[in-house]
Formats: sequence, C-alpha cells, structure tokens
Amino acid sequence: MQIYKVFLTQFNKLFLGCLLLYFVVQICWLVLVYHQRQLGLDSYFRERSRKASSRYDSSRKRSLNRMLKLSSNTYNDELLDETMVKTLERENATLLMLVRNWELPGALRSMRSLEDRFNKDFHYDWTFLNDVPFDSEFIEATTAMASGKTQYALIPAEDWNRPSWINETLFEEVLQLMEEKNILYGGSKSYRNMCRFNSGFFFRQKILDQYDYYFRVEPDVEYFCDFPYDPFKVMRLNNKKYGFTITMYEYEDTIPSLWETVEEYLEDTDYQDVDMENNAYGFVSNFDFFGKSFAVMDSSSDYNLCHFWTNFEIADLNFFRSERYIKFFEHLDSKGGFYYERWGDAPVHSIAVSLLLNKDEVIHFDELGYKHMPFGTCPSAYYMKLQERCLCDSNHPDNIDLNVISCLRRWWKDGSGKYFLKHDS
Repeated sequence: MQIYKVFLTQFNKLFLGCLLLYFVVQICWLVLVYHQRQLGLDSYFRERSRKASSRYDSSRKRSLNRMLKLSSNTYNDELLDETMVKTLERENATLLMLVRNWELPGALRSMRSLEDRFNKDFHYDWTFLNDVPFDSEFIEATTAMASGKTQYALIPAEDWNRPSWINETLFEEVLQLMEEKNILYGGSKSYRNMCRFNSGFFFRQKILDQYDYYFRVEPDVEYFCDFPYDPFKVMRLNNKKYGFTITMYEYEDTIPSLWETVEEYLEDTDYQDVDMENNAYGFVSNFDFFGKSFAVMDSSSDYNLCHFWTNFEIADLNFFRSERYIKFFEHLDSKGGFYYERWGDAPVHSIAVSLLLNKDEVIHFDELGYKHMPFGTCPSAYYMKLQERCLCDSNHPDNIDLNVISCLRRWWKDGSGKYFLKHDS
C-alpha cells in the first residue's frame, strides 16, 4: 500500500510537469505563429505602400529632381558631391604663418590640427615669417610636424619697423592714452607693426613670389572638421580671390578715422578702382536690421564695423600685389593710422575686398570648422558634421555664426551667401 502511494505521488508530479511543458510549448507556438503572421502582414502592407507611393511617379516626374544636398551657406552644390581624391596634385599655394620663436608650442598645435584635417593628403609647403631669425629648435620641430616642405624667412626691418616719418612724441602719447582706456592691444608697439605688415607688406616678401595663393595660419588655432575639398582648388576653379570663415564687428575705438580715410581714397581716385554695382560695398556700409536678433552697433561713421576675421584667410596673392590694392594701402598708410590709432589688418583687408573685388569673387568657407580664441565656427548640418568627422557643437555659445556680434547674416544679404536674402520680397 505504501509503495502504491509513492508511485501515485511521483506519477502526479510527472503528469503536472508534462502538462506544464505542454502549455509552455503551446504558448511558444502561438507566439511564433503570431510573429510570422505579423511579419507577413508587415511585408504585405509595405509592398502595398510602395506600390501606392510609386503609382504616380511618372506624373510627379521625381526622377527629374536633383538630389537634396547637405546644408551649406555657399550654395555650391558640387563641392561635396564627390569624395575628395587624395592626390599629390597641388595648386600653386602655401600655408603661411607669421610667428615668433617663443610661440612654438602654439604653432605646433595649429600645424598638427591642419595637417590631420587637410594637409596630410596634399603636402603643401609651409612658409614661416619672423622679424627675428628662427632658432634651430623652431626649425627642427616645425619641419618634423609638416608633411610638406618648410621654409623660413626673416622680414626686412623696413617692412616691419615703424616708419621714420611717424611723430614719436604723438605716438607715445597715443600709446599711453589707449592703454589707459583699456583698448585691446592699445599700448602695444609690436602689435601695430604686425597689423601694418599684414596689411601692406606680407605679400611683398620674396619667399612668396613663387606662389599664387596663401592660407594664413596662426598659432593656437584648431580646425574642427576634415576638409571635404582642397580650398585652393576651389578658389582657382571658381575664380575666387578671397575666402573667410568668420565675420564680426570691429572695435571702433581702434579705427576712429579709418572710414574717413577710405572715403578720401575713393574721392581722390574718383572711384576708378571700384565697381559699385557689383562689389560688396553694402556689406561694410549698410545698417538696416533683419533677422530675429541683431547687435545695435554705435558707429560714428558710415562704416558699419563689419570685417572678416583675418586669422583665417585664404586668398589670391595677386589681388594684394595688384596696383589698385597697393594704391589703397599706401593711401591709408600715409595717414599714420596704424600707429596714431590702432588700425588692424582685418578691417583694412575687409574694406579693400568689399570695395575692390566683385562680391562673387569672395567665398565663405562654411564647411570648414575653425576656432581662434575666443570664437569659432561649426557646420550646423548634422550629416555634414558626420561626413567631415567634425568635433564641435554648432549650438555652443562660442559658435559665432548666428551670434548677435556676427556679421554673417549681413554677408548673406549684402555679399554672396544666402541667395534668397538678396531679393526683395
């Protein structure tokens, strides 16, 4: 009797286990059948949807429409259509850095960034300028960092130093006054030499005579994105004479009489060197408001203070070598404003470009992420940033493109950028 009870107990356990297993198998089977059926329905409806959406393609003529392009401000659809061909075919151009020996760490950081993002594929020459001889450590380190040839030149004293006709007493008084007013670099003598040199003498250096284009590089800058093209080639093929990434307002305290001097130049030359119908005069002279936000700039002249930030500058050297630019510079230089005030090369270049070039000869390199403290620019298009492996945030406060102190929207309207802004509504 005891054995029978044990047997019955074990049998009941086994039966319950089998029954539970049966239910589990049944549930799994039902889930599998449902899933298969759902996949079939998904496939069925997907096919029905495809047929419905393509039924009227012949009427819509979608095949005639161009593919959407990555968002950019230059509106050149062809720049990003093809992957950049890595080749040693180079334009007649050089990477140019004005730098001191003690700035070596910053120079190397800039070189490393530009080499990684661009020059490792092209090996353009690096040209270094200094008002004192480069030491062996600087030459050795920069040569090791460059993928192309490196060359070094000493700036002649007559191209760098303060000219003899400057009134030294007045100059010292100006230095003290501007320093007391806390004007940026207001008390610096060497900064004034640099601005005058970059305005009227850098392109006259013999070491640059062999080149047609230059790419200005400064110490301690960063390039956020892989270059999707060779900017020198873009310049040549599209007949561009000047390229920039950032444009912003200048400090008026540094250039109080600059625009007056520019107007004197225009009157003296009877506007012979400018084409007011096709140049970008409006970019540096218009004050009208547009957009959701804007800066109210207090300018005491007809110059709206917009300028290209020249620490990034890709340009045709032959423009600066031209008779009309040299005439423009020499008129400005004769007034002494580089020393009696603190005229920068940025407003000088910008006004010259806006007056002397056609607006279509200027290009905004909006695809090239870049930073020079304290501001930077980062492409806003998500897929462009993926394609170019950008390491930047277009929404970061340092991204100046649509900041109130940026003149980019002014360029879109009065330059050659966002075309739709240039038409009256």
